[in-house]
Amino acid sequence: MKIELGRCLLQERLNESDMALEDLSRQLRYKPERISDYIDNKRVMPLKTAISIANSIGCRVQDLYELESID
Repeated sequence: MKIELGRCLLQERLNESDMALEDLSRQLRYKPERISDYIDNKRVMPLKTAISIANSIGCRVQDLYELESID
């Protein structure tokens, strides 16, 4: 089964973890604009970044995007 990434769910995960975008960007040493680009679906997170973000906010990498099955 092939999977495609849908909408980024990072803002929802940040809300659930009570972490602000600025806190995440400071913790990971990323510019806030970069995190915003992921949230706004302007950029797709590289796997390494997604792993770091998931570890920081306490979720699974799969929880950062809507996943769509393609048959």
